[in-house]
Amino acid sequence: MKKFSLALVVVLAISSLNVKAQSVDEIVSGYFENTGGKEAWGALEGIKLIAKVNQNGIEFPLEIVQMADGRQYTKVTFQGNEFKQGVFDGETLWSTNFQTMKAEKSDAEATGNQKLEANDFPDALYNYQDKGYTVELMGTETIDGAETYKIKVVKEPMTVDGQEVEDISYYFFDTETYVPIAQESQLKQGPAKGTVMQIKMSDYQEVDGLYFPFSMSQGTKGGQSQPLMIDSIELNPEVSTSDFAFPEE
Repeated sequence: MKKFSLALVVVLAISSLNVKAQSVDEIVSGYFENTGGKEAWGALEGIKLIAKVNQNGIEFPLEIVQMADGRQYTKVTFQGNEFKQGVFDGETLWSTNFQTMKAEKSDAEATGNQKLEANDFPDALYNYQDKGYTVELMGTETIDGAETYKIKVVKEPMTVDGQEVEDISYYFFDTETYVPIAQESQLKQGPAKGTVMQIKMSDYQEVDGLYFPFSMSQGTKGGQSQPLMIDSIELNPEVSTSDFAFPEE
């Protein structure tokens, strides 16, 4: 029994050394280098995705734009009509109310949180030290049969109901390729508050020298998820101010 215990301790110790042999910076650097190079990611000015999501058997075409200066929008096509959601022009955050079919501005709290999120282009881990984020290697974890490095990312606090709360997420990097295949975070507000949301990424493809996942899914961890299939990705798309402007009546 003592020999078995000693052997187990040795195995665990070796496993721990293997994890520590890879530092957070080595993993993050490997991620950017293996997907196109940090310099190329830093030169990126914007991304435009053409995708589709299936909800309850109904397929919705999507157009998603994210710019380096924080501007963004998601355009949803339904029954021949186009609606914009999560639109941010750098100062104003707004979405279309599907009941009234009118654009509505978000409150100051949601807008402030969105301004913080705007710092994360092209990725929260890009120059994370300059943003004041902290990262920590938590060990390894198996995701859908693949061994991954689990990294904890602590960003600037967000505001929920007037109170500052921690903004923590976990990234899971494939131990062989250093490519992220999953991300997890806990909802801080709403009816599902406390629920752990999980995003999975796969089918990485090259676009003008950079690699992006063309298949994604989002849902509750261990529960149902909603697939997002990406048809095409355009880098540095041409956009205009009107694409993000709140439609004044």
